[in-house]
Amino acid sequence: MKKLLLTTVSALLAAMPLTAEAKKKNDAIDPVTGERIKTGWNFGPLPAIGFNTDLGFQAGALCDIYYYGNGEQYPDYIHKFNVEASYYTKGSGVFHFFYDSKYLIPKVRFTAAATYMINRKYSFYGFNGAASPYFKSLDSNRDDGVAFYSMRRNYLRVLGDFQGRIKGNWGWAAGVAFKWYDLGDLNLKQYDSQNTLYRRYVDTGIIDADEKHGGMHLELKGGAVYDSRDHEAAPSRGIWSEACLIGSPDIFKGGKYHYLKFAAHFRHYVPVWGEKIVFAYHLAYQGTIAGNAPFYVQQDIATLYLRQVNSEGLGSINTVRGTLYNAMIGDGYAWSNIEMRFRIISFDFIAQHWYVATNPFFDLGAVVQPFRLDRMRQLESLGVADLDRLYAGHGEKLHMSAGLGIKLVMNNNFIISVEGAVPLLRSDGNFGMNVGLNYIF
Repeated sequence: MKKLLLTTVSALLAAMPLTAEAKKKNDAIDPVTGERIKTGWNFGPLPAIGFNTDLGFQAGALCDIYYYGNGEQYPDYIHKFNVEASYYTKGSGVFHFFYDSKYLIPKVRFTAAATYMINRKYSFYGFNGAASPYFKSLDSNRDDGVAFYSMRRNYLRVLGDFQGRIKGNWGWAAGVAFKWYDLGDLNLKQYDSQNTLYRRYVDTGIIDADEKHGGMHLELKGGAVYDSRDHEAAPSRGIWSEACLIGSPDIFKGGKYHYLKFAAHFRHYVPVWGEKIVFAYHLAYQGTIAGNAPFYVQQDIATLYLRQVNSEGLGSINTVRGTLYNAMIGDGYAWSNIEMRFRIISFDFIAQHWYVATNPFFDLGAVVQPFRLDRMRQLESLGVADLDRLYAGHGEKLHMSAGLGIKLVMNNNFIISVEGAVPLLRSDGNFGMNVGLNYIF
């Protein structure tokens, strides 16, 4: 029986965001837009309900919470909270807290998050993108007891980021993060835990013995930011760019896995017809420039603002949408997202300002710095029996996808997002869909 995944944002109208301002009639009027200026607290809850054949029934909820105060800074907020808690009956779950404010610390933006993810069936497709072959028949085939591209991963992340202004639109950024990875063989009784790509990588030495179970890492971050957006959640004009160094001294593993990474993002929002049609694109690179990073940190995308609970790539949700999740792990990778954003209709409902938008998009990306490709190439000389499952015999390819998103936006900040995309390479999967919050950039 093939995997069945039903993720439901059930009864969207019944889950419409609740608000303490819903019946208030005396909000001030913005002289420019004519909209009522939001004040006080505003809540946007959504249920997380689903079923997965391997993980069981899912139950939980997520919620964006905004505090606008007296509304002087609207559509900016004074405080933003995001909370999410969901659990599968067979042991997997997500527990997440996020906070963001430009006003808690004078002249400094403070962003913090604490996330714990339990994943009994975490995707692992190998290293270096197209250099690792993909066989659909090995991907969660319950009839044969095979889930070749799965492993177990528990992940804890606690972070705090700070941003301040230098001059004009230029600013500085600094941050610290603690990350803990707990890894191991797939542990679901219906599957053969020894017949996985993770296990084969461990047995052949592509994954080292001292990293196979994960570890703890402290990361320090510092860089510069340029931000000229008209507003943050869904800009209609401006540039948002950042460049950061991320270093880990590896104080927990005896110094073997210390590393220094560089991450750069350039995001540009070009108004085609005011706020109604916006052309937006994102260029990004992240790579290791010094040291030795363990395999399990390579998919982490460094960012100063978490738009999703997961900040991982390349592949799916945050980078090349619609492709297999985390299918392009490397020592460095580059990607781009290109989309047109059309605001279709605006309306007021339950004393909130709403609009519906759509965003056709095109994504592309590739591993540009290989990771342990020499070890993969040496497998043939070692006489590995299942070499065709471990190494494709060639290097990386350009991964591309095309898709469409629908957005429901409340008060210019709370964004319900549904996106689906089709990969252009057959080896990248068939179709991927994500239901969540926010634009990815």
